[in-house]
Amino acid sequence: MFDRQRRLVYRGQMDDSRPRSDVPVTGRDLRAALDAVLAGQSMPEPQCPSLGCNIKWKSGREPNYFSPPGTS
Repeated sequence: MFDRQRRLVYRGQMDDSRPRSDVPVTGRDLRAALDAVLAGQSMPEPQCPSLGCNIKWKSGREPNYFSPPGTS
């Protein structure tokens, strides 16, 4: 999720649900991040990584924390 200045502020999971688990999909973590951004508060930490497709970055526009595949 990006803020008004188009800075990446949240890159975590939607919630604790996982494929083929009995944990319901609630969007709890993403909702908390959205609420924080709208209220001008800092993001919850730690941010648990999301599962599934990752964000594809245009070459040369990657954020500081990003390592292209095969470079780590």
